[in-house]
Amino acid sequence: MQDDLKHSYKQIISAVGEDPQREGLLDTPKRAAKAMEFLTKGYRQTLEEITNNAVFSSDADDMVLVQDIELYSMCEHHLLPFVGKAHIAYIPNGKVLGLSKFARIVDMYARRFQIQEQLTHQIAKAVEQVTGAKGVGVIVEAQHMCMMMRGVEKQNSKMRTSVMLGNFRTDSKTRNEFLQLVRN
Repeated sequence: MQDDLKHSYKQIISAVGEDPQREGLLDTPKRAAKAMEFLTKGYRQTLEEITNNAVFSSDADDMVLVQDIELYSMCEHHLLPFVGKAHIAYIPNGKVLGLSKFARIVDMYARRFQIQEQLTHQIAKAVEQVTGAKGVGVIVEAQHMCMMMRGVEKQNSKMRTSVMLGNFRTDSKTRNEFLQLVRN
């Protein structure tokens, strides 16, 4: 993978009119390849690996909210970054998930090429799958470089997406509690 990426970055540098042999660019293909490998590591991870059996029995049945989980992803349309945060809530159904695993789930899916709408859905379904929760709510808010650096160049634009599963979809009180907690 590294060699293919290095070769491709060298071609890109040439294609934009630069000299890949210029001193400042000599190691750029190698550095860019390593960066891309890191930025897409989600393709080489599985939900089972990252949750690592950190699901525990619990009598808790009130909403659990993990808020402001930062995320970095790349849009599949322009391969430019989008940066933001995720808020995840769930209603346990006899099981709770270790706190750090929420961030790991976000990172695993964020480190793939995709659109924000899909990322939000993937996070929600993963939490539901791992915990068997009665309901899951996820909100992702992000700023997209493809809208800020090119095209319409709107610097203050922000996109919010949400997915509500189970109780969060069917019970307006649960959904409203989640939305109110995220606003605070």
